[in-house]
Amino acid sequence: MIFGLSTLLVPAFVQDGKISHLFELRLEKAVDKVHLAGTFNGWDRNATSMERSLDGKTWRVTVRLAPGKHYYKFVLNGTDWITDPKAKRNEDDGGGNVNSVLLLVPPDYARPAKAGDGTIAKSALKHSTSIPDLNYDRGQLTVTFRARPGDLSHLEMFVPTTTGEMCVELKETSRDEFYAFYRAEFPWDRKTDFKYQFMLVDGPKRFYYTPSGLTETAKPPFVLKAKDFKPFVTPKWVEQAVFYQIFPDRFANGDQANDPKDVVAWNGTPTYFNRFGGDVAGIRQRSSYLRDLGINAIYYNPIFKSPSNHRYDATDYKLVDPEIGTNAEFFALSKELKKSGIRTMLDFAFNHTAVDFYAFQDLRDKGEKSAYKDWYWAKSYPIQVQENPNYEAWYGFPSMPKLNVMNPAAHAYVLGVVDFWRKNSSLDGIRLDVANEVDVRMWQALRKHVKASAPDTYILGEEWGDASKWLTGDQWDASMNYQFRDACLRFLADQSISAKEFGQRLMRNYNLYAPQVSRVQYNLLGSHDTPRFLTLCQGDEKRALLGATVLLTWVGAPSIYYGDEIGMAGDKDPDNRRGMQWGRATATNPFLKHYKKLVAARKSSKALQSGTPLLLSASDANQTLVFARVLEEDQAIVAINRSSTPQKSTISLPSDISIRRFVDVLSGARITATKDRLVITIPPKSALVLLPGGKPSSRGFAATNAARPTFNPWRNS
Repeated sequence: MIFGLSTLLVPAFVQDGKISHLFELRLEKAVDKVHLAGTFNGWDRNATSMERSLDGKTWRVTVRLAPGKHYYKFVLNGTDWITDPKAKRNEDDGGGNVNSVLLLVPPDYARPAKAGDGTIAKSALKHSTSIPDLNYDRGQLTVTFRARPGDLSHLEMFVPTTTGEMCVELKETSRDEFYAFYRAEFPWDRKTDFKYQFMLVDGPKRFYYTPSGLTETAKPPFVLKAKDFKPFVTPKWVEQAVFYQIFPDRFANGDQANDPKDVVAWNGTPTYFNRFGGDVAGIRQRSSYLRDLGINAIYYNPIFKSPSNHRYDATDYKLVDPEIGTNAEFFALSKELKKSGIRTMLDFAFNHTAVDFYAFQDLRDKGEKSAYKDWYWAKSYPIQVQENPNYEAWYGFPSMPKLNVMNPAAHAYVLGVVDFWRKNSSLDGIRLDVANEVDVRMWQALRKHVKASAPDTYILGEEWGDASKWLTGDQWDASMNYQFRDACLRFLADQSISAKEFGQRLMRNYNLYAPQVSRVQYNLLGSHDTPRFLTLCQGDEKRALLGATVLLTWVGAPSIYYGDEIGMAGDKDPDNRRGMQWGRATATNPFLKHYKKLVAARKSSKALQSGTPLLLSASDANQTLVFARVLEEDQAIVAINRSSTPQKSTISLPSDISIRRFVDVLSGARITATKDRLVITIPPKSALVLLPGGKPSSRGFAATNAARPTFNPWRNS
C-alpha cells in the first residue's frame, strides 16, 4: 500500500464523497471553549466549535471531510493553539508552526491497488464539466480524470466525430499518495458541442464513467455546450514576469525627513513594532539595482497609512503612509517604473481595517447609532478595543476588526479603493490579503468590476493550500503558491522527501489548476510571512541556490523576496523582515550572480516562461530530478542534484523534445544529444539549466547512441 500503517485510518462509512470523522480532545485543565481549526475550514478559529462531555474534560465534534490529507489544531479559549496529543503524525508547516495530520482513507482503499485485478476504487473516481477538469487553453480542450494510483490498466475516451468515433487514451500526468490524474487534449473550435465518455479498463473488465457515475453502459455521455462555455483567461504578461517583493519599511531609506520619531538603526533587530524608515524615495534610488537584477514586476506589501509597521491594518486606504512618502511620490514612481518595464502590484487587506479607520472610529464613538454599524460585526456595545474584543476581529487581534465587505456601502467602498489606485498610479496587479477569509461574492464582484475595463489586471489571492474554489474563472487569476514552496522546502531545506516525491508534488501542484492558472501562479520560496529559505536550509548556500534554480525555471511567475537574491538570512516573523543588507549587493556575491543568470535565462526563454512541464527522470538513489519545459519548438531542460557528489544521469528524450544542442546557462558548458538520449553529469548540490544553442562540447557532458528506454516518471530511474 501507499500508506504507512501508523498513519492509516479507515473510516466505516462514506456518503456523498465525504467521511464523518470524530475529533476528540481530553484536557485536564479547565477551559471555557474549544474549537477545531484546519485546512478544511480555512483555519478559522471560530468556525467549528466542540462540545464538552459530561465529565467536563473531554471535547468532541464530528466533521464530514473529503478523503485525503488534512491539517488541524485545537484552539482553547479562542487564543491557545495546540496540536492533537493523540495525533499519529505532526508536521512543520514551513513557517515555524507544527500542525497535526489526519489521513482519511475510504474503505475501498483497504486493499492494495493493483492494475488488472478487475476491481476499481469507486470513491477515487472523479470528473466534472468545470475547470480544471474541463478546460480550454491555447486552442485545446483539456479533459482531466481522477482515479486511485495504480488501480487501472488504462483509461480511454470516446469522442464522436463527423466520420464516426475517435478513441483516445488518457495519460497519467501526476499522482500523490491518494490520487492519480489522467489527461487528454483535443482541438476544439468552440462552435460545436463537445460530447465524450470514459471507458475504464482493468484487466478483463470494462467500466464506463458517465455523469451518473460508474456504470456498465456507455450512456449518457458528458456534454459541453459551446454556447454556455466561457473560457478562463489569465493575464499573459504574468507568464513573462519575474516579481520582486518589497516590504516598504525595510528595503531602503531614501528620505530621512519622513522617518518616524522612533526609527531604529538600519541594521537593528526587527521587532513586531519597530520601524526602520524605508520609503518610496529609497525604492526610487535603488531602481537601477532592480533593473540590473532583471525583474519586471514589484509586489509591494501595503503602503497605506496605518498604525503598524506592516500596514495590513489600514487607517486610510487612499493615502500613502507619510512615513514612507506621499501619494504623488508613489504615483510618479509607479509610472516611472512602468516606462522602464517594471510593473506594480499593490497589497490590499480588505478582510479587516485598523481601529482608527474612519468607519470603525465612528462605530466606536456612536455605537449602535453609527451609520457604519453594519460595516462590522459587533457583539455588544459600546465597542471595547481590548483583548477578547466584543467584535469580530482577524485571528482575534483587537487591532484588526473584520470588515463586512458584503454590506452595500462597504462593498462599494472596497471597489472604489481599487479604482482610486488604478486611476492615479500604474497598477497592473492586485494582491488580496487573507483572501480565503473574505466572502467569495466580493471577489466575484471585484473581478467583474476590474476586468471589464482592464482585463490584463492580475488578481492574486492569498491562500496557503488548495485554492481551487477561487480559481474557476470567476474570482482570482492565481494564488500565493505556498504549495510550490512547501515542495521545495521538503526536498531542499529539510530534505524529508525523495527526488521522486519532489517531482510528484511539483506535478500534482501544476495539475491541480487549469494550465493557464498554473502558468501565472505566484511562486515563492519566502515572503514576509515565512522564515528565509537560506535559514531553513540551515545556512547551506548551495541548497538555497538550488531552490532559486527551481523557482526561476518551474511553471508559474517567480517572486524574489527582497534580500534572498543576496543571501540574507532570517528566522520567522519578525526576524525575516530585517533591513535590506545593501553591503552584500556586490558583483562578487555568488547569490546575486546566480539569480541574475537565472532571471536572464527565464526572460530569454519562452519555454521557461510558458512551457508545459515534463518530468524526464527521478532518482532517489542519486537524489536527482530532471524536468523539461516545452512550448512547441522552444524547449529547456533543468537537472537538479541535491547530493554532495557529482551524479551522472542518462535522460531518455521524449518526442516532445526536438532540440539536440543545448548550452548550460549556469556554467556555459555545451551539449549535444545523440538520437533520443542525453547523458549529463550534474555537479554536487548544483543544477544544469539547458537552453537551445551552441556547438557541442564534452565539458561536463556526454552523448550516447544506445537504444532509447521507456521511462516511467513514477518509478526511480
